[in-house]
Amino acid sequence: MTTELPGHRTHEHLRNFPPVENWDNHVEYDAKAHPRKVPREYMLIPTTCFNCESACGLLAYVDKNDLSIKKLEGNPAHPGSRGRNCAKGPATVNQVHDPERILHPLKRVGERGGGQWQQVSWDEALDDIAGRIRKAISENRHEEVAYHVGRPGEDGFAERVLQAWGIDGHNSHTQVCSSGARLGQTLWGGYDRPSPDHANAKVILLFSSHLETGHYFNPHAQRIMEGKQSGAKLIVVDPRMSNTASHADVWLAPWPGSEAAILLAIASHLLKTRQIDEAYLRRWFNWDVYLQNLHPEKSTFEEFLDCLEADYADYTFEFAAAESQLPAEKIREIAEIVADCDHRLSAHIWRSAAAGNYGGWAVSRALWFVLALTGSIGTVGGTAPNGWNKFIPHGPDVPAHDHWNELHWPPEYPLACNEMSILLPHFLAEGRGVMDVYFSRVFNPIWTYPDGFTWMKALTDESKVRCHVALTPTWSETAEFADYILPMGHAPERHDTHSYETHSSRWLGFRQPVKRVAMEKLGMPYADTRDANPGEVWEENELWFELSWRIDPDGSMGIRQHFESKYRPGEKVTVDEYYRWIFENRVPNLPEKAEREGLTPLEYMRRYGVVEVADQLYRQDERPLTEAELENAVPDERGVLRKPTDGDSVPPLIGEAGAVGVQHEDGTVTAGWLSPSRKLELYSEAMRDWGWPEHATPGYIRSHVAADQIDLTAGDLVLVPTFRLPTLIHTRSGNAKYLNEISNSHPLWLNSVDAARHGVKTGDLVRLRTSIGYFVPRVWVTEAIRPGVCALSHHMGRWRLHDTEGSRWAQGLVDISHPDGPDSFFLRYRGGIQPFTSDDPDSERIWWTDPGVHQNLAFAVQADPWSGQQCWLQKVRMTPAEATDQYGDVYVDTAKSMEMYREWLAKTRATLGPGGQRRPEFLMRPVKPRRRAFRVET
Repeated sequence: MTTELPGHRTHEHLRNFPPVENWDNHVEYDAKAHPRKVPREYMLIPTTCFNCESACGLLAYVDKNDLSIKKLEGNPAHPGSRGRNCAKGPATVNQVHDPERILHPLKRVGERGGGQWQQVSWDEALDDIAGRIRKAISENRHEEVAYHVGRPGEDGFAERVLQAWGIDGHNSHTQVCSSGARLGQTLWGGYDRPSPDHANAKVILLFSSHLETGHYFNPHAQRIMEGKQSGAKLIVVDPRMSNTASHADVWLAPWPGSEAAILLAIASHLLKTRQIDEAYLRRWFNWDVYLQNLHPEKSTFEEFLDCLEADYADYTFEFAAAESQLPAEKIREIAEIVADCDHRLSAHIWRSAAAGNYGGWAVSRALWFVLALTGSIGTVGGTAPNGWNKFIPHGPDVPAHDHWNELHWPPEYPLACNEMSILLPHFLAEGRGVMDVYFSRVFNPIWTYPDGFTWMKALTDESKVRCHVALTPTWSETAEFADYILPMGHAPERHDTHSYETHSSRWLGFRQPVKRVAMEKLGMPYADTRDANPGEVWEENELWFELSWRIDPDGSMGIRQHFESKYRPGEKVTVDEYYRWIFENRVPNLPEKAEREGLTPLEYMRRYGVVEVADQLYRQDERPLTEAELENAVPDERGVLRKPTDGDSVPPLIGEAGAVGVQHEDGTVTAGWLSPSRKLELYSEAMRDWGWPEHATPGYIRSHVAADQIDLTAGDLVLVPTFRLPTLIHTRSGNAKYLNEISNSHPLWLNSVDAARHGVKTGDLVRLRTSIGYFVPRVWVTEAIRPGVCALSHHMGRWRLHDTEGSRWAQGLVDISHPDGPDSFFLRYRGGIQPFTSDDPDSERIWWTDPGVHQNLAFAVQADPWSGQQCWLQKVRMTPAEATDQYGDVYVDTAKSMEMYREWLAKTRATLGPGGQRRPEFLMRPVKPRRRAFRVET
């Protein structure tokens, strides 16, 4: 019989995992020694995956003989992943043992991008960087320091560091990922992501290929399949036949950008047939505000329903069919399936249409409209907001600041969800500011972002970016243009806490350096994580502790105090002490769970790597307020319970400072939502007040690639780049060798109708011309993409400039020239992927050659004027490859790039809100300043 894991039942049958009581001393036979039985002794130490944002649980098998990591498998104690992992989790061992990883701090020698480096000590690097930051802060140049993160993999730690430094320097990759979907959802209730309860759903509605390439795809994929096995209908809306679509009961392949029209037609059908949850709408819609702004002559809820039906009457199945180029009867079919969901509609949209289109945020706004009408929000089998299922514990003494960095939060984008990172090099080129110290953390904008050559220009200009510090475990296209490269740890080499909305639960995961934990269990000495990691690889938390002390060595700047031990006053905090304090003071139920097992909270988290904080979290909008929340809270004229605030008040990550709940018409008081009204805002006063009254309610915004914008007879197509090859690990390491072996070609998907029109066949090279240049891919003719649309995955096309830098598993060697002057860039491969000699014998067995096509270089920045989302879909013109073209060629005119940047910037409306507010206070904003900074001084 196995020992019962937290949150798991005991089973009396064959085990999938070793019992937890054996994790410190697990013995199994060496598979490579078969048929001989050679026992190996391991410690099984939990950590979490760092290869996407699911943070699935892993168990590292640490060999007790030499403390090497032999393999990683799933952690059965993890409530989100439940011991099941996709291929990227076990591939972490390839990253750890990657012979090409960076193991020591490096400093540039010569010009940026020249490929010349010298190894330096951590002391030399940190003294230089700390001195620059100290000088910038002391000279009130706070906005010249920035921390730019790709996928964070942790919650709140980096933000806390920046707050302690007193800088508004957080920047992120969200504008290329998900800000469109975020805005559409945020306008409803403040929360910016969905948390679908797929396993209990009656109807599952997905936009994009969520099983293999969506957000939190492994935990969600498990539960989608569980829902299907229990009889749920699966509807997939995606112009590409994905693995997810192949499992669907109904697959619709609409014209890109028409998705909101389809959803609004469903909403109109629900209203016409009154298949809606009227009680839910009466209680939670701000229907009175809707009437006041759009129908002031009306005042009752019954009149509201009539007005709402009339206002959406034009969104017929026929209208949606014309926009989507789908049969009206297919749209009716899914509308009737949705109408029969019985409050159990689980739905998700993240990238896909919301990230691809001008006004793409309207898709997620329309989706939540349908969820609300069916009464499926927060129900069993429905869709909750992410905040109900996500948990972020903060460290002690959370600091605050008074700064507003317009390089990250420019006045043109007051409604942008997250920082306008895609425009940073364009802002620098315009002279809006400079970067004195720029940290890029596991982040690769030259490759990941659109218009990468403009990033390259900025990162090679030392007058615009004075010191670039790349925090990374591996080489990348961007790291080649750094001044310092500081080696960071992979998933089993660092500490982080994180929590994600995988299902109707709330859990906290704990990533930890497994070799260091093993050393501690064995009584082996160490000073910090560098003593356990390969080379001089450090974990970031200890790095930030050390750097902060060097910025403020005597405490006179008020920084050092935030990095002092709570257990040894005046001494530098250790990473154990930091997490010990969080686990003892900030995680509900953890101390009690630990005590029941005779453990401290930190010991519990080291043993299991995760704790479930709460389960069965439905209808949290109806949660009664606690006595502490009610204390000094007074309802305003709209029933919002508010506590006193002033200019020193710091708003929460989402929501307004002082707001704690809502008083309903029947006198009940509940937590409600995080919108200004604490209700679901069908009518968004924020949208109205910041200059967009025509978009205050859910609506349809025609995309920049709408069908009437595309001339198929002239060779136009819509290019969809927002899907990925599901096995590739693109930002952590190219050494996912078995995954590269599975996904090693990079074809352009093209329907046979379009192939015939263009006279091309599978394997042919073509030019795809964009607004700023062109690139040369290879065609794959398939029926798995709708006519008029082509698609090319955005997770290949890796390259390196120098043979000594990069990942030879995944990157080809390139030359970059300027054939038409300094603003022109031409990239051409001079070598593909080929076998090489290293400490890993598999490197000599490489048989694939295709590094892919770096299409993002040829995309202009197309920043949605509302959400700030990069509108990824491209209007392209396909022509045959020319005689001089080679596979993978990319040409870009960066002068044209700046023209396109300004063209899209002109679509914005730079508007201050009521009282001179820069931005609605309730919108999520990392490193939120005090309330006074939200207002422009006049």
